[in-house]
Order: sequence, then C-alpha cells, then structure tokens
Amino acid sequence: MKPAAEMQYRTLGKTGLSISCVSFGTWAIGGSWGAMVDEKIAIDALRFAVDHGVNFFDTADVYGDGRAETILGKTLGNQPNVFIATKFCRAGDIAAPRTYRYDSVRQFAEKSLSRLHRDAIDLYQIHCPPRWVIEQGDVFGVLDRLKDEGLIRHYGVSVETVEEGLLAVAYPGVAALQVIFNIFRQKPLAQLLPQAHAHEVGILARVPLASGLLTGKFRPNDTFSEDDHRHFNRDGQAFNVGETFAGLPFALGVELVNQLRWIQNGRGSMASAALRWILDQPGVTAAIPGFKNSQQIASNLVTLEAKPFSSDELERLGNFYHSKVEGAIRGPY
Repeated sequence: MKPAAEMQYRTLGKTGLSISCVSFGTWAIGGSWGAMVDEKIAIDALRFAVDHGVNFFDTADVYGDGRAETILGKTLGNQPNVFIATKFCRAGDIAAPRTYRYDSVRQFAEKSLSRLHRDAIDLYQIHCPPRWVIEQGDVFGVLDRLKDEGLIRHYGVSVETVEEGLLAVAYPGVAALQVIFNIFRQKPLAQLLPQAHAHEVGILARVPLASGLLTGKFRPNDTFSEDDHRHFNRDGQAFNVGETFAGLPFALGVELVNQLRWIQNGRGSMASAALRWILDQPGVTAAIPGFKNSQQIASNLVTLEAKPFSSDELERLGNFYHSKVEGAIRGPY
C-alpha cells in the first residue's frame, strides 16, 4: 500500500490535544457492520494507522459490547502518543436518570478503562443522550468529578441534532462535540460550527462518508446482511435514522452520489474528496471514518493529498445540498 502524505494535526478544542485531522472510529470493528472483522486484521489496521501518523481513535462501550474497546486496549494500551475517546450511557437505559448519576457513570468508565488498558480516558463522551440530559446538565457535574478523580482527562458529547449541540457547547467543561457531518449533512455549518469555535469546543465529524454512500461504491439494488445496521436500521428501526446513510433513503442516496462524482477529479476518489470537503470547513478538528482493514485506512489517508475545494466548488455543493438533499433527510437533525 502506498504511504500516505504527511499527517496534519489540529488542536481538539480546549483539551490542548493535537490530534490527526484524519482519525478513525471503531464501530465497524466492534460489530453491526456485517461479517465480524477478524481481530488480527483489526489489530494490523490499527498499527498501520499509527505507523502513518494517526494518533486518535474513537470508540464506545457498546461497540460489539466492548469488543472494539478490547481490541484497542490490546493493540495500543497505554501508548502515551495515542489518544482514545470512548462513550457511555447506551450500555444502560438512556431514558433513565440513574444512568447519568455518579455511581453509574463511574462504573461505565471503570469498565471501559479495564478494556482499554488505560489509566485514564483521554476524552469521555456522552453517547447521544436524550435532549433532557443535556438541558438538565447534572451529568456534567458528574464528569467534572471524574475528571478531578483522574479517571478521565476531558469530556464531550456526541449528539444527534444541531440543537443538542448548541446546548452542549454552552457548558464550560465540554471540550469536544461529535456530530454527524458530511456533504449530505451540512446543517452544522450555519450555527453549530461557529458556536463551537467561539466556545473552544473541538468538532469530530462522524458518519463522514454517510455509511459508505459517499465512497460511490453502491448500486440502488445492493443489499446488506441482517446484522449490518445498513439493513436493520435503514429506516431508523433501531436508533436514529441519521446514523445510517445520513438519514437518506438508500436508493435516493445512491442517485445523489452519482450526481456528485465530479468532486473526485484531482482528489483521488469519492471517499477522499468527501473527507477533504469536511476538513476544508472552518472549525472541524477531525473526520473519523470507520474501517475494517488496513486497505481502508490507506484509502482514507489519501485525503491528505487531495486538493482543497475552491470557493466556487463549495458554493456549488452548498446549493446541491439545499436544493436536492436537505428536504429528503429523515429524522431530527
């Protein structure tokens, strides 16, 4: 595989952590993306990523019921030059107030630390909680306490909607925000990214390739296995529909991607172009695509070589979103 261009690093909000602008999420190596990824293949991919300058990985305690955290811990352990973010609350009842109390959150954190083989969690994120949890704000006091105790270094929130994000960035302890953001989900551009920047909150762009749609590899009649969220959550049956294909109906998403193929000119591939668009937006710290093997890591790192989008191209993509995409997105965002 061709080595990637030199990695670029950006500061993650008020954490002060300098992280790779192309980092990686680990949902796919945990589960819910079809056939289970062989552990050795996942470990080799993680090592390949680190060898090519990636120093930040995002995970959650529910990815494969702890499998993703366990693989990260086995591979990276306490490497001081690699940062790991994980998430909590969905291993419990997300609608129950007790899930966000000190004893529960501490227990979630201790279990994650054990699997990650870490002394402290670099970034601990609330995992897409109900809006009332953010509005009430008591959980942030709990996280401040865990930070004082040394179990976590920084904390943030993973949100489903722009409105939730705007609520979260106003809390002084929130250092990072994880939000669905890609060419098909441009709503954060108007208010959320500027407000996050004003509050020194880093932005982690998740679902950056719209569950693979923006790689350009799918056809309208493609199917997915029953254990793949692109099958069982295609219409939001299991969780927020925005987590799957960015909330677009699959066939329409494929059609829209075909209208976007011009973006790959001079940028290597649809995937690298889609990631480049994200990194060209002011306020974004990192994009965190998923991966199943080293080849996918290498493919996404080509983004570092992709030419930036011109102002005319950015305007064209903005018009495309407003005229053809925005009205078709399902679910709250």
